[in-house]
Amino acid sequence: MKIIDALRDKTAVLGVIGLGYVGLPLAVEKAKAGYKTIGFDIQSHKVEMVNNGVNYIGDVVNEDLKTLVKEGFLSATSDFSQVANADCVCICVPTPLDIYQQPDISYVRSSAESIVPYMHKGMLIVLESTTYPGTTQELLLPIFESSGLKCGEDFYLAFSPERVDPGNLIYKTRNTPKVVGGITENCTEVAAALYESILEAPIHRVSSPAVAEMEKILENVYRNINIGLVNELAILSNKMGINFWEVVDAAKTKPYGFQAFYPGPGLGGHCIPLDPYYLSWKAREYGFHTSMIESSMMINDKMPEYIVERIALALNEKEKPIKNSEILILGVAYKQDINDYRESPAIKVIKELVKRGADVEYFDPFVKEFSSEGLEMRGIPELSAEVLSQKAIVVITTAHTTVDYDFVNEHAELIFDSKNAMKNISDRTKIELL
Repeated sequence: MKIIDALRDKTAVLGVIGLGYVGLPLAVEKAKAGYKTIGFDIQSHKVEMVNNGVNYIGDVVNEDLKTLVKEGFLSATSDFSQVANADCVCICVPTPLDIYQQPDISYVRSSAESIVPYMHKGMLIVLESTTYPGTTQELLLPIFESSGLKCGEDFYLAFSPERVDPGNLIYKTRNTPKVVGGITENCTEVAAALYESILEAPIHRVSSPAVAEMEKILENVYRNINIGLVNELAILSNKMGINFWEVVDAAKTKPYGFQAFYPGPGLGGHCIPLDPYYLSWKAREYGFHTSMIESSMMINDKMPEYIVERIALALNEKEKPIKNSEILILGVAYKQDINDYRESPAIKVIKELVKRGADVEYFDPFVKEFSSEGLEMRGIPELSAEVLSQKAIVVITTAHTTVDYDFVNEHAELIFDSKNAMKNISDRTKIELL
């Protein structure tokens, strides 16, 4: 096939639609592999930043981006007519939930519809956005075949789930194994050839896009259920007077049959809190209820409210109400040492505290300000002894490793630690643990 030959000799032009946490690192890896790569995004500020060599994603090396742009391997545009110049296009757009907690695949649909006018024979299209099983076959295939081209013969269509873990110091786009499932065997082979040419990791072929789509859902539902389990046990352990963090540490000494998961204020990020809703929505089409998954979702969704209840109890012990109390939140990113606050449970905790009349400020060395569904806040610039001593309670919602927890413990009056970030503090008299 000509497209595979073009991939092997690096004459193929590659495109990436969506230049966010998934798309930009993928575009950079394609360009680093020696391909001319075009990034597409409807947000003009992202396009401008990429074309100026200015990085905005933590997992991208700044100098890599600058060099690739300067040498002409990578460019960005909002002009989708340039899709006509691409031999392979990967779709890496958001797949959020709507206000009814149902899948919103409008970004995937609009991306596909933007590609159709510029499709040409031999083109490969890969969806990487996490979605419900059946999306590639049921939604995308009819859209692309409306061009008059036949899949598997005139063009190639596959699903290959993104596996981006922001802040992971070991596994990045380049060295994370890739799963690929095409509409036809030809589609699978062409998509596999693309990733084999740009990644160092092995490529795992599966029999269909639906298998690859379900595989990705399994990855995230697995985490959701296990986190729901430890969150529920943490709540029970608190009632029983048992330190659940010590329980997990003890359990993980077993060298087989156990993987450690940890409780916290809830789930964050773009995938794990959302993907179970995609699967449960699709399951209803078959008259099936994902009862275990839905139970874990309920537990995890309630954790921010549970954290606030625990804060209220801690303050009550000091004869203080939540209303009008000055509260400092430590960390609004959804996980440690990154600047991503999408679906962050810390922000949900803040909203619940504000609703109850608390005077809330936050400190996060990675997130200087945020905007989330009508709530806009700017963090305090630094942790000082004066700020800490003024607060009725300091609440740790993200375990950033760059925070001096000894300093926090020294100057704060009361601390609620929902992440066990202060596990190495010897004097724990001020600390309430989740």
